[in-house]
Formats: sequence, C-alpha cells, structure tokens
Amino acid sequence: MVCHYLVKGRVQGVGFRWFVQREASELGLKGWVRNTEEGHVEIVAAGVPEDLAELKVELRKGSRGSRVDAVIEHELAESEGENLGEFNIEGAW
Repeated sequence: MVCHYLVKGRVQGVGFRWFVQREASELGLKGWVRNTEEGHVEIVAAGVPEDLAELKVELRKGSRGSRVDAVIEHELAESEGENLGEFNIEGAW
C-alpha cells in the first residue's frame, strides 16, 4: 500500500521531518518526507496497511514543538511505490 500525506500546521523549523523519518524507519516503511513551499510537510510512504495507519497516528500527534492542524491522506497506485527506497528526508542538508 502506498499513501501520500500532507500535514498542515506549525510543522516546519520544529524537527518534524526528522520525527517522521524516525517513526517511518522504525515501522519499516519506504518513502520520503519533505517541506513544501506553502509551509506544510509532504510524505509518501509505502508499506503494509497496519504500519501506515500507525504512521498516521504519529503524524497527528506530531513532534515536540509542532502543532498539527490537519493530516490529508490519499492512497496512491501501487506502482508509485516501486522506486521508493529506505525512508529519507528530501531537501535536508
């Protein structure tokens, strides 16, 4: 299963991407997380439905210092997950 998440709120500049990367890696998910120009955080994750559901629970909680106002979820085609590797942070230094 492959899901796209858009997390809205105070989620930039508060370690949110690193929080997502750690949670997703612990769950064994593949994919990536990155900031958007609009101030949100975008995630694509692939794995079994139970692990994706657990990730969504963690996304709603957020990292320390963050404030999550909304988590918008879309299921993607399985083919979207074929080229995903180990979960990483895109655009991080």
